[in-house]
Amino acid sequence: MTTHIPRRRSRRQPPPTLISDRQRDRITRQFPLWFFAAILFALLLPQILYGMVDMVKRGVPMLPGIAVGIVQFNVDTVETLGGWMLDGADGFSGVIGTVMTGISGLVDDDNAGTSGQIAPLFTREIAHWEDDIMRWSTEYDLDPNLLATVMQIESCGHPTVSSSAGAQGLFQVMPFHFGSAEDQLDPDTNALRGAGVLNACLDMANGDAGMAMACYNGGPSVLYNDYSTWLAEPQRYYRWGTGIYGDAQQDSGTSGTLDAWLAAGGATLCQMASNQLGIN
Repeated sequence: MTTHIPRRRSRRQPPPTLISDRQRDRITRQFPLWFFAAILFALLLPQILYGMVDMVKRGVPMLPGIAVGIVQFNVDTVETLGGWMLDGADGFSGVIGTVMTGISGLVDDDNAGTSGQIAPLFTREIAHWEDDIMRWSTEYDLDPNLLATVMQIESCGHPTVSSSAGAQGLFQVMPFHFGSAEDQLDPDTNALRGAGVLNACLDMANGDAGMAMACYNGGPSVLYNDYSTWLAEPQRYYRWGTGIYGDAQQDSGTSGTLDAWLAAGGATLCQMASNQLGIN
């Protein structure tokens, strides 16, 4: 006689999962934070991209010939892509708008001290160009008082003056910074090339305005040498520039350094500029 032994029914085990219930609960709780971080990153990425593009563009005026065309082509391409990304970012509102307002506030803090006009201490020849200086400062992302300081020392606002070394116009830009078909004495063209050199010097000087002005006058090599080894001209330029610009940043109506510059020969240059501009 065969005995039938009933089999025990095994309890069915649930299929294995990749994450535990505890991990799932943790992810659920932290999801709003992750979501917010992802949106913030998506909004910041175009700004970072444009910052990188701006650094490249500032260096373009320092490159000669065909290299300029190659770099400019790539800059334009990246700017186009960045524009598409920014257009997409414009669709976010509400909480994201608040975040971007905060970021904008931080950027504005970095630019604190710029009053929206040049300081009243500059000579009347520089004041003659005030509207243009404000426009150029916006176009080339430069402090208007820094542009005014460079123009003050370089030409005192004389638009057609040339130096014995061949420097031209309002910002005394050397000829090799211009394109072959460009009018070196055209104020807008001269400002474009001068601003390009100044921005490049600011980048190399890590934002130090005094060192950037010395670089503008004496070339980038001064940035890598001790002040005591500089030639007399960039040393004087550094002293004049830092003194005048420092007073301008305080929105002062007078500057002892500017007065000293005028007494050292600047007044003659300004008289020539007044005659050229017809503001006697």
